Amino acid sequence: MGFIDPSMEPMLETFIYETTTLLDQLDEILLASEKSKSISGDNINEIFRIMHTTKGSAAMMGLESISNLAHAVEDVFFIIREDPSRMQSVSEAIFDLVFQASDYFKAEVESLQGDSYSPADPTGMIAQLEKQAAIMKGEAAAEPAAPAASAAASPAPAKTESAPGMQKIRVFFEDGCQMENIRAFMLITQLKDVCEELESVPDHPENDASVCSEIIKNGLLLSVRPAGTLDEVLKVIEDAVNVKSYETIEEPAPAAEPAGKEESPAPEKAQAAPSAPAPSASSAQPPKVTKQSLISVNQAKLDQLMDLVGELVTAESMVASNPDLKGLTLDNFTKSTRELRKLTDELQDVVMSMRMVPLSGTFQKMNRIVRDMSKKLGKDVELETIGGETEVDKTINDAIADPFMHMIRNSMDHAIEPADVRASLGKPATGKITIAAQNIGGEIVITISDDGSGLDTKKIMQKAKNNGLLTKPEKEYTEKEIAHLIMLPGFSTNDVVTEYSGRGVGMDVVRKNIEKVGGSISVDTQPNVGTTFTIKIPLTLAIVEGMEISVGGNIFTLPITSITQSFKITEPQQIICNTDGTEMIMLRGECYPVIRLHNFFGIDTAVTEMIDGILIQIESDHKTVCIFADELIGEQQVVVKPFPSLLSHYDIKGRGLSGCTILGDGSISLILDANNLIRAYGG
Repeated sequence: MGFIDPSMEPMLETFIYETTTLLDQLDEILLASEKSKSISGDNINEIFRIMHTTKGSAAMMGLESISNLAHAVEDVFFIIREDPSRMQSVSEAIFDLVFQASDYFKAEVESLQGDSYSPADPTGMIAQLEKQAAIMKGEAAAEPAAPAASAAASPAPAKTESAPGMQKIRVFFEDGCQMENIRAFMLITQLKDVCEELESVPDHPENDASVCSEIIKNGLLLSVRPAGTLDEVLKVIEDAVNVKSYETIEEPAPAAEPAGKEESPAPEKAQAAPSAPAPSASSAQPPKVTKQSLISVNQAKLDQLMDLVGELVTAESMVASNPDLKGLTLDNFTKSTRELRKLTDELQDVVMSMRMVPLSGTFQKMNRIVRDMSKKLGKDVELETIGGETEVDKTINDAIADPFMHMIRNSMDHAIEPADVRASLGKPATGKITIAAQNIGGEIVITISDDGSGLDTKKIMQKAKNNGLLTKPEKEYTEKEIAHLIMLPGFSTNDVVTEYSGRGVGMDVVRKNIEKVGGSISVDTQPNVGTTFTIKIPLTLAIVEGMEISVGGNIFTLPITSITQSFKITEPQQIICNTDGTEMIMLRGECYPVIRLHNFFGIDTAVTEMIDGILIQIESDHKTVCIFADELIGEQQVVVKPFPSLLSHYDIKGRGLSGCTILGDGSISLILDANNLIRAYGG
């Protein structure tokens, strides 16, 4: 990327990841503080730390626009932090400005990941922040820039006499974090704002990558004279990225020796400290492990690892099921294969757990949408989130963020009534949207509900009728089926185009995005009570619990989550033949369409009479059908493989297939997709 200094390009991915994480934390703090109409001292310090880190990291990367804006926000919160009386009276204007700054940072980070990057101008926001800083300090609006730039250092003169002497601190970075010299430089840059004097061993680590091994072995030895208290210095170290532990080293106070003379023996002390930290700890304070040993890993590497584990699971199954071993009594081999199966299962579980992330991050983004839209639409709306700790595969988590955002916007814009209308209906003035998630039977069930006006089914039916979207007589549609018409392409009940989509606009895209990750969506609504969307998604796309079924010697795999029940026909009169040649099955007083897989896929089979085969009831969205197969083979955990790219110009998925898997004997099984199978059949 041309804008970034070539020497810093290896750090760009780390900068993007760390800054994104910090900005998510910032939004969470701001939303909670704005809701409570006050901000705690801990949150003030946390915001200050986030901005301080962002400022230093951006400056190191040469991103001056981000660094300058972060510095302006940092100055405002420095002022608040210095005067605790201001914590309870942070103005709404400051919240708005910091939210705007957060949006700017996010947009810049997003732009950095594109093919070209040109920084946007944050001058206007910086000026407004400086004005707020001047107001808070009681100064003229024209004078904030100069003191703001040195705000962090302004208290130092008053503390000079009582400031402690040079203090030695040894810092160790996380194992395997790489580029330890750059990590050390980043930490030193952050510490400069809270130190009057600062020296390090090695000196200027950013200029020499060869010092990485020295830092790994001996740590980074810092000699600091705090501008304020030592605790402020230690707080910066604790909050720094990739710091594993640190220790303070108590030494006799030197008798007016120049600082330069300390440099010579420092390397020897740096080598001795890791092997014997206890003596120094006993004379000062014990070493503090401040963070878990966490590292960030590129998702592509996790995908590759998951693929390899899938290949390993398949290979293990092929070895255990090798036809050459049939009829042989091999006790030791059987024992070994059982142990191998146990280990591969454990490995598979560990790798899958590495890909799992909580939904809380996605839920948190919805808080921000509700907050912004409440202000723009003049509606007082509360968002309640339940089950944010529920975990899903990272790929799925990324895919569902946009559908969630769209549904929340629809609820805010079109479902939640204005306060006066709600009052006339006897509802609370504050509207409510609830997102709840739970893990049920190997899949995640998420509901997004509101207490708004509900869907106008009469209006929906009229719109569908006018657009020629009805597939059966109007009177045969149930209320639930009418509500599901909003999922059809381009369907909208909103007559006026607004900044935010009306209920139903783009809901077909929402449905398609959820179905892409193997999920389904249904809707329930009651007039003046509200609407609830229920989304069901698999835990992961990589490995599926499936039921293997046979059709004319071909093996298909049907995900367990799609199956309601399986049964055999006992009485031929249960089968109903329609005049158009389609068949129905009568089951406990209900009729369900039957899909004969051998006819659907054009497969020759000897099992054509329903009484001889097996019926499997599957459900997708709000539709239920029964599929007819030769027999059930059994339940099997399978590794999902995509179809080869050479088949991409065929609409394979549209024909009810989502992928394939390799069975233990080396043969290929096609994986059925209940959603597309029912849709392709015409259900």
